[in-house]
This record gives sequence, structure tokens and C-alpha cells, in this order.
Amino acid sequence: MRPNANLMKATLTGALGGLLFGFDTVVIAGAIDALVNLYNLSPQNKGFTVAIGLVGTVIGALGAGQIGQRLGSRETLRLTAVLYVVSAAGCAFAWNWDAFLVFRFIGGLGIGASSVLGPVYIAELAPAKWRGRFVALFQFNVVFGIMTAYMSNYVIRTMHLGATEWRWQVGVAGIPAVGFLIMLFGIPRSPRWSASKNRIDEALEVLKMMGDPDPEAELADIRSALQQEHATAHERVFQWKYRYPLFLAISIGAFNQLAGINAILYYINDIFASAGFSQLSGDQQAIAIGFTNLIFTMVGMSVIDKLGRKTLLLIGAAGTASCLAGVAWIFHTNAHHGMLVWLLITYIAFFALSQGAVIWVYIGEVFPTSVRSKGQGAGSASHWFMNAAIAGSFPIVVHSVSTASPFVFFACMTVVQFLTVLFFFPETKGQTLEELQRKLVRAE
Repeated sequence: MRPNANLMKATLTGALGGLLFGFDTVVIAGAIDALVNLYNLSPQNKGFTVAIGLVGTVIGALGAGQIGQRLGSRETLRLTAVLYVVSAAGCAFAWNWDAFLVFRFIGGLGIGASSVLGPVYIAELAPAKWRGRFVALFQFNVVFGIMTAYMSNYVIRTMHLGATEWRWQVGVAGIPAVGFLIMLFGIPRSPRWSASKNRIDEALEVLKMMGDPDPEAELADIRSALQQEHATAHERVFQWKYRYPLFLAISIGAFNQLAGINAILYYINDIFASAGFSQLSGDQQAIAIGFTNLIFTMVGMSVIDKLGRKTLLLIGAAGTASCLAGVAWIFHTNAHHGMLVWLLITYIAFFALSQGAVIWVYIGEVFPTSVRSKGQGAGSASHWFMNAAIAGSFPIVVHSVSTASPFVFFACMTVVQFLTVLFFFPETKGQTLEELQRKLVRAE
């Protein structure tokens, strides 16, 4: 049996938030040098310009769970689309540095919220046998958005627009944001959210629309799980019984950033410049890295429901640790700069097929329906908090210590991740959300 058209439409719409997430997150890589020159920014203020959007993502991720649990993922995603539109327009027409920071912060709110609610919406629609691949579509769109941002930056740079170049680079995100908002008015609510609000007929109708082979049985299982949890809109996620899902979500979110992925994506032009590459050449290398990210995310998506989440995480941690150690060695010895591109491309390949493909799937699986949005928010906030801290400190560490130092730290953290996943992470493939709830929630 294949997924039907309604399921594919809803999944692809929910995943489109990932494209805006990816685009808005890294588009700053092309504009940051122009902003540094325009506003005479110090290394600290340069890092703050990048990190302020990530502060917004932390707040957006934490708040989205509460709002999503009350209004539903679909309605809250509509609010995030509005934030994306406002941010793109505001950054493009920012009249000073302070205004740019405000609108970048607003965009961060949208990114944080969509990183929570996009995967939750898809996870609650998809049948168990397809859930890994479908939720991974969100991550596919994230990396597609990253590659699109790098390509957009490169194309706009070749147009030689002068002083307005950076405004075009950050403003074009408004186009897909408007498309996302329109598409969100053509998809149904999550059946699990509807059931949690006692809208039983609505939940059953959506399950039928999505092509569930036995919608009545699926609805009965959902209702049984909700009754066991005494689910209400006020159910708190920070409870002792949810300690294991919280550990899994918060640790995978933190490790995702401790591997250095977003610091590399944000400062890719600076990293290549440190190795002697020109600005246009750095843009071209960034496109190659974005393309690799996209291809290997597709590889990860194709095997995530076969090999499993844990196996992919272990493979990725081993590979990324080796590559990061190699990058640190290049900058420490100031030699063999030609290897930098290949090491970073290999690093991206290992990251994309493992953590990149797994993180949002895994966080969306380990919590019960009554707190899934809130749990996704906790894991996502961990991810974005660590992202903000690393992105803000990266240029300061490079300026005051050495370019090699952050990569040594990232390599060590991926070794710690390997050991944590090996000894503490369960496998979740092929199990319904209700089965996982019974295994992972510990009442004692």
C-alpha cells in the first residue's frame, strides 16, 4: 500500500516549514560580512548578529509547544508563516543595526516554532511504517533550504548589486514564506490532537483521509493512550515520569549542535577565507557543501526505517569526529588547505545521513500525545540554546584563541555523543507512537 494524495499533501506542507527554517538560518552567511563593514561590528557584535536569531528560536521552540497543544499544530504553523514573512521584509528594509536585530529575532521565533510543530504535525499524521521517512522530509526541506540559501547568496553576489546586495540576500525568503502560509489553509488538523480535544468524528475523518488501513482501530488505540495519560491541555512535560523521553530529546538536541554543524554553516565563508579562498570561491564551496547535505539527507531518509535511528547516529558520530579532527589538524598546522573542502564535505555527508535525518524524527517519537508538542519544544529549545551559544562564541574563540580550537572541541563532543547513544538511546523504528509511549514513560 502506498501513501495517498491527502497524506502526501499534508506531509509536504508541514515539511515546507523546514525549507524556510533552513533558508532563514544560514542566509546570514552571505550577508554577515557586509553587515560587519556597514556597521563596523566587532567580533563580539558579529557573533551577536548571528546569535540573536537563535535566541528567538529558543523562545519560539519553548513557546510553540504550549501554543501547539492548545491550538493545534496546523493553526500554530500559520502563525510561524506570518513571522517568516514579517522577518524577511523587515530584515530587507532594516534602517539600522538595531532594526535588523529585531527582525532577525522575529524570524528566529518562527524558526524555533516550526522546528517543533512541523515534525510533530507530520509524526501525528503518518502511519508507523512510514513515519521515519515522512518526518525526515522536514529535515530534507531544512537542508534543501540551506542549499537554496547558499545558491541564492551566490547568484545575488554575481549580480553586483552593490550596497543593496545583502538586503536582497535576506529579503528573498519572503517569497516561499507567503507560499507556505497559503498552503497551510489546505490541510487538516492532526487526528491525535483532535482526539485529545474529544473531537472524535473529526479525528476519524482525518484518519480515513490519510488512508489509514483500519482507522477505527487506530482511533481506539489513540484514545486508549490518551486515557492512560489522563491527557489534558494542561499536562506538564517536566514531570518525573517523562524523565527518560526528556533526557533523550534534550541530549540529542544538544549533541546536534555540539557537533559544530551550524557554526560551520553560518561561518562557512569565514572558514574558507581563513584557508585562503576568495569570497566567490567560498560561495561556490558552500554550494558544494549544501548539495552534499541534501544528497546524504536523502540517503539517511531512505534507510532510517531499515537500519534504524540508533545505528545511523552511531555511524554519523564516528565519521564526524574523524573529519572534525582532520579540520582541526589543518588549521593547527596551517598546511594542506586543499583537503579542507573534502574533509568538510565528508563531515557534512556523515552528519546529514545520521543526526540530520534522525533528530526531528526521534524527538517527535519519544513523547506521548498529551505532551508531544511540549516535549518537542524542550528538545528543540536544547538544540537552539546550544546553537545560539556556539554561534555567538565561535568568532570570539577564533579571534582570541585559534581557528583550530572550536574544531577540537566539536570532535571531542561527537565522541561523547557516540558513547551516550551507544549506552543510553533505545531504537524506535517500526513501533507506533502508542507502543513507544508504553515503553518510554515510567510512572515509578
